[in-house]
Amino acid sequence: MSTLFQFHGSAILFDMDGTLVDSMAHDERQWTRWAARHGLDPQPILKISHGRRTDDIIREIAPLLATEEEFARFGEEELADREGIRAVAGAAALIRSLPQNSWALVTSAPTRLAQVRMECAGLPLPTVVVSADDVKHGKPDPEGVLLAARSLGVEPADCLVIEDTPAGIQAARAAGMAALGITTTYSCAELRSTYCVRDFTSVRAFHDGRLHVAVDELPQA
Repeated sequence: MSTLFQFHGSAILFDMDGTLVDSMAHDERQWTRWAARHGLDPQPILKISHGRRTDDIIREIAPLLATEEEFARFGEEELADREGIRAVAGAAALIRSLPQNSWALVTSAPTRLAQVRMECAGLPLPTVVVSADDVKHGKPDPEGVLLAARSLGVEPADCLVIEDTPAGIQAARAAGMAALGITTTYSCAELRSTYCVRDFTSVRAFHDGRLHVAVDELPQA
């Protein structure tokens, strides 16, 4: 079996929703409920909601609803709905193969929601978690991935970002990091990522002082 992608560096920066955790159905339920409550069409919201902070989406869709009270209610409803959250195939095995200081979570979710979803999916939290609570600017701004690299004590060029959204891939590129797309939410063409995987079953990693990542199979774009 040929190796079609390789990375040699120091750390992997994982997105959470759609990357490590399959929460698509949950997110669509939540945004559909929110849209119905305010008499809005959910479809335009669902087209832009993946991989972005809730506050940013509400500000874009309905600026008059962008209040702290509205953000808080949305967050409480997200935490309460835990049905159907599970790990993406191969995610648990890949994480188990990584030293604790060689990976981080960079998510557009708030910290508490990230903790709940990783727990529901049966996945451990890394030492470094960068959430929506930790940055002023969400993806595609590179602030989150750069903060994760600094927190791990590694250079941006030594990081591999794994993401399921165009905004996440853009953030990686803006930070000068390698990127690997995962096609759980968008196609490889939509992600505009040179390399993509369907899930983590074809991804191998080992550490010998440096982190080595290889992909044996790639999906069709």
